[in-house]
Amino acid sequence: MVTFEVIKATGERETFQLSKLKRSLSNAGAQSNVINSVIKDLEDTGLFTDGMTTQKIYQEAYRLLKKKSIRIAGRYKLKEALLELGPSGYPFEILVSELFKKLGYATKVGSVVKGECVSHEIDVLAEKDDEYLMMECKFHNRQTHHCNVTIPLYVRSRFVDVKNEWIKQPGLQHKTHAGWVVTNTRFTTDASDYANCIGLKLLSWSFPKNNGLKDLIGRTGLHPITCLSVIDRSEKQVLLKNNIVLVRQICDDLQLLTRLGFDRTRAKRIHKEATEILNLT
Repeated sequence: MVTFEVIKATGERETFQLSKLKRSLSNAGAQSNVINSVIKDLEDTGLFTDGMTTQKIYQEAYRLLKKKSIRIAGRYKLKEALLELGPSGYPFEILVSELFKKLGYATKVGSVVKGECVSHEIDVLAEKDDEYLMMECKFHNRQTHHCNVTIPLYVRSRFVDVKNEWIKQPGLQHKTHAGWVVTNTRFTTDASDYANCIGLKLLSWSFPKNNGLKDLIGRTGLHPITCLSVIDRSEKQVLLKNNIVLVRQICDDLQLLTRLGFDRTRAKRIHKEATEILNLT
């Protein structure tokens, strides 16, 4: 393949790495024959040329995948699906809560917690054994919106106020307390450096390596409903406004969609894709 440069979402140019595309397809569950077929089709379309955007390559790869496997296409769409969880950040908070619940934590969303000085609304509280975690969730609807250093600075001040109160309380004083910032996009270098320096935990799309959101969702199977290609934007909003955030919720309750006003034919089609994405068929 001829070497060429692509334009990232940030506007930066970088040398196109076929290995990254193959890895993203593989992570979505595509076998080598499907991966090779998609790449050949992409080459035939003429997209592998200098100055092409990564978004255009992704969109075409997704279109090709949909023809081959709805399940794989839905999983491949994960990064975009997280961006579609808005406009409010609450569905993202639910997703984060459910991820940590799957990891063995007891979680609460949107709790008001008394600090040493003032009270704070905490996006997600998570507790397991001797761990007690305070999580701030920062949802963005564009890949180019990253969390800069002001976010961990702000979260640390809140965490210190809450921790100073927690360590006075029986049952909490001997636990290991940790502050977290979770985002569906990325952190700037300054944000990462500062958080690492003061001991604040960060979780983003691809950080920590092999344990970012994309990895946790892949391992737990907690795919957001925005992965579904068969539902339109207005239908996604109906589901999100009713706190239906996970594809699994649709699979677990056969009557859920009809109770929300979807006709039976439409509900059956949505349920079919949901089961395919979770590989339950």
